[in-house]
Amino acid sequence: MEAISVSHDVPYSSQWESAALVPDLLSGRVKAEDDPLWRRSGADTAADYAFWSWRICGMACLRMALEHWGLESPGLVTLAREFLDAGAYVRRADGDGVEGLIYAPFAERVAKRWDIEAEVHGRLAPEEIPDLLGDGKLVMLSVHPSIREPHTAPPSRGGHLVLAVGCSPTHLRIHNPSGLPGVSQRFAEVPWEVLPRFFAGRGVALRAVP
Repeated sequence: MEAISVSHDVPYSSQWESAALVPDLLSGRVKAEDDPLWRRSGADTAADYAFWSWRICGMACLRMALEHWGLESPGLVTLAREFLDAGAYVRRADGDGVEGLIYAPFAERVAKRWDIEAEVHGRLAPEEIPDLLGDGKLVMLSVHPSIREPHTAPPSRGGHLVLAVGCSPTHLRIHNPSGLPGVSQRFAEVPWEVLPRFFAGRGVALRAVP
């Protein structure tokens, strides 16, 4: 791995409004509709929030980037609806889920709405990430959600988005929208040799246009 160290001071956002509740939400001890802060998301109802909260890791990554660059940052469900209209999410015919995040329409909408350069990487090697970060970019990476506990062995790669915010010669630093508080939410360090177990080899590099 290239010997580069960089860290972007990016604010953190969970995909749930109450980041401290993530362990209870993941375990099922607390239901998403019981999140006391659900209204901050822009959802019309607690049920609407509960539906989207499990599916908007990409919106949480975008929100972190927007706040980092001082740009308008709507609520997470408000963002999700906007990207649903833009074709970056597609509701399944059975109504029980969504297909997404679909990178191309996502990138087009981000560029048009906020004048952010969004470069889709259908194939992205871990060795390329330090240069992107060193160029001032933040990188949304497709990883398995169990990266919140990097000692585990995931059954597959991808399915969840995290935001790469820095790196060192030994570690990648990520903000994980479904990370565990005090453990793997903010500036979580993932050893480079561990990353390939979780990383699907694709992502989106974001940079604010001067």
